[in-house]
Amino acid sequence: MINFEEELKKFHPSLEIADSEEAIYNEDLTDMADIFVKLVKDFDNPESQQQ
Repeated sequence: MINFEEELKKFHPSLEIADSEEAIYNEDLTDMADIFVKLVKDFDNPESQQQ
C-alpha cells in the first residue's frame, strides 16, 4: 500500500514550474475583467475614443 506521508516527503517541485510561476506573477497581464472595464468606460464616454 502507498504511504502518502513518505511520498510527500520525497516530493520536490519541478524547477521549470517554479520559474514559470515567478515569471507569470511578475508579468502585468490584461485579463478579461480589465478588457470588460475598458469597454464599459469607452461605451460611457464615446467622445474619448480615438478615431
